[in-house]
Parts: sequence; structure tokens; C-alpha cells
Amino acid sequence: MVEMTMQVPDNLAQRLRRMTPWLPTVLELGLAGFKTPATQTVAEIIDFLSAGPSPAQVVEYSVSDRSQERLRRLLALNQAGLLSQEEHAELDEDEHIEHIMVLLKAQARERSVGKN
Repeated sequence: MVEMTMQVPDNLAQRLRRMTPWLPTVLELGLAGFKTPATQTVAEIIDFLSAGPSPAQVVEYSVSDRSQERLRRLLALNQAGLLSQEEHAELDEDEHIEHIMVLLKAQARERSVGKN
């Protein structure tokens, strides 16, 4: 892993300090370039991480009912072979978000175990 140092404005530094343990994930989500309604899910996750949750809270985290319902709809359309190109792109982005969240939760579990 590479350690990086950067300069940011004071007001941004205050916001970043709360999410320091989760900053690599926030950066990954921000750089992924989501272009579909999946961006709303990404915004939810970033808002959650910006509150500086404990590892246990990260492990227990789930996206909103709205996001979950949208994913269920996309999966049903996909199974029926009825996805539009845009919906297919959104489903791909949702899968990317899910992958990031699995990695984040695994990292949080490791931190929880390390504290016990």
C-alpha cells in the first residue's frame, strides 16, 4: 500500500477527518465515474461514511430501501431479458458498488476483530 500526503482546505480537512478509516473507499467510489441512477446509492454510502461510523456500524450498513427496491427491479428485468441499455449499465454499476461494499465490510470486520 502506498502512503500519500496531500494539502486540502481546512474546511475539507475537518470533513475528511471523520471518515479517515474509510477514505480509500470514498475515493474509489468517487473515481468510479458512475453515470446512472446508481450515483444516488453512491451518495448514500459516502454520506454514511462521512459520519465516521465504527467498524461494527459499517458491517451492519445497508443501503436505503429505495436503492434496494431499484436493484430488485433491475434484477427482475434482467432475468426476464427486458433491460434497456441504460438499465444494463446501471445494473453493472450496482454490481461494482456491491463489490466495493463487500470489500469495505471485510475491512471493517478485520478492524473489529483487531480491537477485540
